Amino acid sequence: MTTIDTRVRVLPGYMNSGPGHWQTRWEAAHAGFARVAMPDWLHPDCAAWCRALEAALAAEPQRDGEREGEGGVLLAAHSLGCLTVAHWAARFSSAATRAKVAGALLVAPPDPHGPEFPRDASGFDPVPLAALPFPSVVVASSDDPYGGLDFAQRCAQGWGSRWEAIGARGHINAESGLGDWPQGFEWLMSMG
Repeated sequence: MTTIDTRVRVLPGYMNSGPGHWQTRWEAAHAGFARVAMPDWLHPDCAAWCRALEAALAAEPQRDGEREGEGGVLLAAHSLGCLTVAHWAARFSSAATRAKVAGALLVAPPDPHGPEFPRDASGFDPVPLAALPFPSVVVASSDDPYGGLDFAQRCAQGWGSRWEAIGARGHINAESGLGDWPQGFEWLMSMG
């Protein structure tokens, strides 16, 4: 396990991220990474997930050398985790917790109107498309069954995010064969 000075909070999507997922692999490899515990992985409720993110960030201590309002936490979100970040920033965050975030990697945002969107998920629609108050990168695949490139690109534009399309990689999860996904890790760390 390597120690990275940057704190990263991992936000998986529906059903959590299994052992082969890049999020889980990053957590296992780097001491500064920790998963935000969601109240119900199988029946995601947007408000409950946003409150969990707010509580996790509120509990983040200010580090020595960090000035008040100086973001020191990166968010690594996948799928519903991306929509959670957008809803949290728009409706559930406090100025103090927003200020703790240095940036967000938002991978494979799912379209709530898409045919594969989890029926057990509630409250994620409509997706806020206001600019996020911190730097962000949206990453999408051309063959993601949960959200098309058009939807992800609209999210990136609305959120003021850098846009990265990575070709045909499915839902950019364990089945995508990315392993430790060094390119994604580089995009995340570029914001810290």
